[in-house]
Amino acid sequence: MKQGSLGSAYQFQTRQIVCLEHENTRLYTEVIQVVTSRQVCWVRPLMLAISPIESDSLPTFSPQQLNLYDLRQGADLLWPTSLFRLALDTEVIPLLVQLDDPSKVQQANPSEAHQQLSGFVRKVWQAYKSAF
Repeated sequence: MKQGSLGSAYQFQTRQIVCLEHENTRLYTEVIQVVTSRQVCWVRPLMLAISPIESDSLPTFSPQQLNLYDLRQGADLLWPTSLFRLALDTEVIPLLVQLDDPSKVQQANPSEAHQQLSGFVRKVWQAYKSAF
């Protein structure tokens, strides 16, 4: 997982899109607030992008090849700022466009996306317990 540096994490601004990566999955979120005294970000999940195969190189996949889960109707998270990095416009915009196309979003039922998020949160927490 690529972590943002602590120095850059404090420069996150409200409404920026940040990314948390782990294994073959990326969680894109919108920054609601940065709590510098606790070194955490209050974020609103937007989408979960999962590559079809285990790979650390998600950028090599086109947005159409990723399994995309819409998380915009879910709960907010409070996570360590050190786990995030700023998301690039060039990686986010094509994914946001796909969120508006129901045929591109992987969701058999409304709870499937939230189950995927829950599994991702559990994996990240187990891998980076010291960050919490």
